[in-house]
Amino acid sequence: MIGLEIAMVGVGITILIAGYRIVRGPSDADRAVGADLLAFSIIAMIALVGVRAGSGGVFDLVLVGTVVAFLSALGLARLLNRGAR
Repeated sequence: MIGLEIAMVGVGITILIAGYRIVRGPSDADRAVGADLLAFSIIAMIALVGVRAGSGGVFDLVLVGTVVAFLSALGLARLLNRGAR
């Protein structure tokens, strides 16, 4: 269980760093990468809490959240390119 708690602290630090990058990012690309990192870090934290609680239903939420975060990352990338392919 100590490894799980270390992982939760590490992901928590990553959430703080991603939040800082969103607020202080000098460009829109930095903010988009920070938002993507923040989304996946929150999903990782939900997964770790689910493992710690021993709940199997949390993983459905993690799967849906991962798909939504991936699609939002694609949308942000398209927005930054101004719709060019």
